[in-house]
Amino acid sequence: MSHKKLNEWNATAICGNDITSSVLYVSALTIGVAGQYAWIALLMVAGTLFLFRKIYGEVVGALPLNGGAYNVLLNSSSKSNAALAATLTILSYMATAVISASEGMHYLHHIFPSFNVIWATFFLLLFFLGITILGISESAIVALVIFVFHMVSMLVLVIFSVYFIANNGLDILIQNWKMPLQSGGILKALILGFSAAMLGISGFESSANFVEEQDKGVFPKTLKNMWIAVSVLNPLMAILAISIMPLSEVNEYKNSFLSHMAELTGGKYLATLISINAVTVLSGAVLTSFVGVNGLIKRMTLDRILPNYFLKENKKGSTYRILALFFLLCISVLFVTKGEIGPLAGVYALSFLTVMAFFAVGNILLKLRRTKLPRPEIASPFSVLIALIAVVIAIYGTIVSNPKYLVTFLTYFVPSILIISAMLARKDIMVFMAKVLNSVQGKYRKHTVMSERSLYNSIKKLTKQQFVFFSKGDDIASLNKVMMYLHENETTNKIKIVSVLKEYQKPTEQFLVDFDALDRAYPEVDMEYIIEQGEFTPEKVDELSKRWNIPKNFMFISSPGDRFSHRVEDLGGVRLIL
Repeated sequence: MSHKKLNEWNATAICGNDITSSVLYVSALTIGVAGQYAWIALLMVAGTLFLFRKIYGEVVGALPLNGGAYNVLLNSSSKSNAALAATLTILSYMATAVISASEGMHYLHHIFPSFNVIWATFFLLLFFLGITILGISESAIVALVIFVFHMVSMLVLVIFSVYFIANNGLDILIQNWKMPLQSGGILKALILGFSAAMLGISGFESSANFVEEQDKGVFPKTLKNMWIAVSVLNPLMAILAISIMPLSEVNEYKNSFLSHMAELTGGKYLATLISINAVTVLSGAVLTSFVGVNGLIKRMTLDRILPNYFLKENKKGSTYRILALFFLLCISVLFVTKGEIGPLAGVYALSFLTVMAFFAVGNILLKLRRTKLPRPEIASPFSVLIALIAVVIAIYGTIVSNPKYLVTFLTYFVPSILIISAMLARKDIMVFMAKVLNSVQGKYRKHTVMSERSLYNSIKKLTKQQFVFFSKGDDIASLNKVMMYLHENETTNKIKIVSVLKEYQKPTEQFLVDFDALDRAYPEVDMEYIIEQGEFTPEKVDELSKRWNIPKNFMFISSPGDRFSHRVEDLGGVRLIL
């Protein structure tokens, strides 16, 4: 029985809750930096996002598999580059969860001022840890209800704001427009405002992380819908805000910005509605983070970047160790930043923007290395370059405006990438440790023998995992590239090179000669050549995966051309390496 795929609006709701929840804080952040020109900076962001629509469309259209930037780089670059992108994505999820939970509790604090926001944020994160461990994942129907409620609430706020301005005139807007810029000239204000405003499109990458669950043709529609939503909503809220309240007041109420705006324009009841909406949609973003990071870390673990320890499941089928680790990371960043939106936004922006940059780089690599791979749309190289430059400017602006935020970001990024790097190089590290233990002489030698033996057993267990490459009769140069890729990116000494041929077909004499030459060139690798009769189909891949007990993500192919009658995603995670 086939799994029901998500339609356009259900898929849009899941990622839309994440990206449109930014309206609750990004306008205030941008006004704090760019003042009266904030709405222009937000329009600049909308233009950048328009370019990224085609970049994402090409990349995910060519490789429609879950994993976002990690998946793209895994199939077009090295495993270490993919791991770097994954680390940044995890940091982005972590910052998303904390900033969304914190902002949600600030809005709730606007209704009930008596509780402590930081501790309330802690318990909200703990609540979502509990329900995800119990196996309750994000429901598309619930997400759609939250999304519709959010959009209706924003529409009501816009109507009341326009009515307020119509009755009170444009005096506040004119006064704000004449205010001197705190950041200097207009150009500097726009660059710094653009950098802050880029936070408003965080969540745009979410759709790429669950593309396999979407119906055919839905993904580009989710990109279009998200682009329209943030292109209209965020600049509109900024221009309305500077028409309703003084700039200093925006900064004063930045943690519950829209609730205060609602109270000014529609009174206490409208403010309560906006606060309830904020708590709801921001909670949806927290849940998205837990679900998203769980899938990503699970994928990384299956790809042997992280230890199998994290794959342990409870009776509900939840990988609770991944969720618990993510919760602890979130709590640490909450208390390090003391729940302040500025440092949280800094970590959020730097990690998210770097992931966006990786997507642009992944697009360039696809153009250079996967030219034969079919794709539904193509982003022009010039537009990819402009989009990449825009993201680099945003990263630079974020660092220049608040250098201390870079320190907070690096506090988490550096240890994370060192751990990931150590995991990728764990075979070499274990071999070196074994040699160190072997060098110990004298009375201490008897204490090191068992440890040395244990290390070699671990190395043997690590390298016994078999890999498969499906060959189309490749020449020795192509096969050598396969072996070089395995040597640089995977820890193994066993590989099956498989040709799927029809009954009347046989491998060429030259191919057999090339295979023998390659086998002699890599004596440390147990190479086996297998001929499978039939056709290369998803069903054949599934059959061989079960027969040999080799996961599909340990199976490789070269890039399929236009004649290939199946889509890459139909192969169930088989990777592209040529």
